[in-house]
Amino acid sequence: MPDIAFRLMSAIMALKDLVYPTIDKRVTAFGIRAGMTVVDYGCGPGRYTIRFAKLVDRGGNVYALDVQPLAIEAVKRQMAAHALDNIVPVLAKGYDTGLPDRIADMVCALDMFFALREPSTFLREVHRITKPEGVLILDDGHQSRQSTLAKVRAAGGWRIAEETRDHLKCVPLDNATR
Repeated sequence: MPDIAFRLMSAIMALKDLVYPTIDKRVTAFGIRAGMTVVDYGCGPGRYTIRFAKLVDRGGNVYALDVQPLAIEAVKRQMAAHALDNIVPVLAKGYDTGLPDRIADMVCALDMFFALREPSTFLREVHRITKPEGVLILDDGHQSRQSTLAKVRAAGGWRIAEETRDHLKCVPLDNATR
């Protein structure tokens, strides 16, 4: 995403959050608990990252991951403004997160899955970094639920454990069944 597009998107999200403050209610439904390791994949300006960091508390960690350098800078500013030290900003290289295998209790991919050119590559990388008992929270963004489900099923490696109007909760299939 070009820098100007990122800045515009960030401004639109900030305005939306001001007019429709629903993020906290939405995040509550994910089941994030103290001590968890959460990956905010496609963190953007950090609007979810900060909430995740507060929920996992000091015993947990949040990896704020994005391919856009401006996103990482925005998260660093948010960390300083909220005095949070349990966030690790990570600049990804394409679909390669650079994170260790099976590090995440939860990966949240919000408002970004629809934009991926290679959803199967993305889902393989998320599978690699997610603990066997972990979960992937995925929303449709700007695509139909049918399209999201088709992409998840085509990629393999995931079972849809819960489907709400807002998101899918997916669990990794055992590596032997892939």
